[in-house]
This record gives sequence, C-alpha cells and structure tokens, in this order.
Amino acid sequence: MEYLPDKNSQYNDVVYWDERYKTEQSYDWLGSFSKFQHLLEKVVKKEDSILMLGCGNSSLSGDMYDAGYHNITNIDYSSVCIDTMSARYSSCPSMSWHQMDVRKLSFCDASFDVIIEKATLDAIMVDEKTPWELSKETANFIHQALTEISRCLKPGGRFISITFAQPFFRKRLYARTQYSWSIQHSSYGDGFEYFFYVMTKGERMKPEDAVLEKSLMEDSRLSPVSVAPTQIEGREDFLSNIDL
Repeated sequence: MEYLPDKNSQYNDVVYWDERYKTEQSYDWLGSFSKFQHLLEKVVKKEDSILMLGCGNSSLSGDMYDAGYHNITNIDYSSVCIDTMSARYSSCPSMSWHQMDVRKLSFCDASFDVIIEKATLDAIMVDEKTPWELSKETANFIHQALTEISRCLKPGGRFISITFAQPFFRKRLYARTQYSWSIQHSSYGDGFEYFFYVMTKGERMKPEDAVLEKSLMEDSRLSPVSVAPTQIEGREDFLSNIDL
C-alpha cells in the first residue's frame, strides 16, 4: 500500500501522519460504519453528545452525521488531519474538530454521553512485541488515555472501543476499578472478526472482570501465548504484526 510506513513504530509518529494526511483522502480501519451500525445503534442515541478519539480521515463521523448523530466532537493529534476534516465537513455545523492529545483531553469532567475510539489504541500499541507485558511507556500512555476517557464520560455514559483485539487480551487493559465502568463486548465482520467493546460509566464490573483485575495485580508477568496471524483483506501492515 502507498501509505505503509517503513516500520511499525512510525504509526506513533505525528510527522508520519501529517505527511500521510496531506495526500490520503480517506481510510477506514476495521471496516466502515455500516459494518457495526447495528451494534452502535443499541447503545448510542441520536441526541447523545459524542467524542470521537483519533478521528483521522475516516468517514465514520460523516456517516454517523448522515445517520442522525449530529452532536459529534472530533479530535486528532495531527493538525493536518484536523484542518482537512474541518474543511471537508464545513457543511455540518454541529460537528467540531480539534487538535488534541488523547492523554490530555481539554474538556470538563462528565462532558460526553459517548466516547468512541476505532483502532486508535491499536495504533498506540503497534510497536509492542507481546500483549502480555506492555512496555512501561505504552502502559502509562494507555492508562493516561483511559483515565481521561473515564473522567470525560457522564454518569451512565458509554466508552466504545472498536478493535481487532480479542477480549482475552483487550479486557486486561479495561478491567480496572478506578475507571468506574462495566465491560461488555460484541463482534462483527465477515471472514475476520472485529470486536466492539462497551464500557458503561458508573456500572460495576462483572465478577469475572473483577477477578481478572485481581489476578493481573497479583501476577503481571504471565507466559506469552502464540497467536497465529490472520490474513485481513485490505489491512495495514501493523494489524498482522502485533498480537493485541
């Protein structure tokens, strides 16, 4: 693909994204809105205030706007992306676009009914070698991001995470009492399974998720399990190179 970086670590480099967004028109990680719309409609109301994390040049916000979800705030850490998308959707006055770091959200506490990320966390973890033990830097990055997400959710608000990461691995990140949310998941996709996680602010974790949190606190060094790479049509390289 034209926009594949020379190495996966470049997915964490804003310079790479700035250059990519100068010429790339649109790219939707993990499928378009129509692929998981049936899942999103169960947990998001048309009148909800929505924050889109790492919006990129995806058509997701525009597709949701067309479907009746008009109160959407979009952030990305690439200024090129934000300038481009703001101009592209200038005819959608209730959508806003801001350059922002997911670890330092410039919003008041309890600002949003729904916060959505689609492959943003996957990209952050792209250079990790094992899902069992993240580097200290990446683990801190993810924790800071999730703490900010929890802070900005209203009571009863939902954090939606769309990813290729199986529950066995991804729930290890989300199962923390301090985030004050429950965890549910569904899946979608033909041929390859993607995962749709819903964390509801103010609900208690299921007993099995509480047990998972306790076990992770007691033993942070587990033996890695090999996960065979899966061929994904039209995938970007990092999707097949990490087991997250």
